[in-house]
Amino acid sequence: MAYLNASHTVGFDLAGRIATLKNSLVESVSRYRVYRETLAELEGLSNRDLNDLGLSRAGIKAVALEAAYGN
Repeated sequence: MAYLNASHTVGFDLAGRIATLKNSLVESVSRYRVYRETLAELEGLSNRDLNDLGLSRAGIKAVALEAAYGN
């Protein structure tokens, strides 16, 4: 009687894991950069300009978070 055992591991090798980690870090840095730039631009506006946009100073952080992370 003959038996055949074939095992195939599904997953990433070390190079795949490193590439995935790198891509994740690049995306995180990119999103954070969008957040910081949006925050800086909105904070630079006058109260009148913010009012024209329908924003208050209290809502700037929420708008920046939504722009960067979609929250």
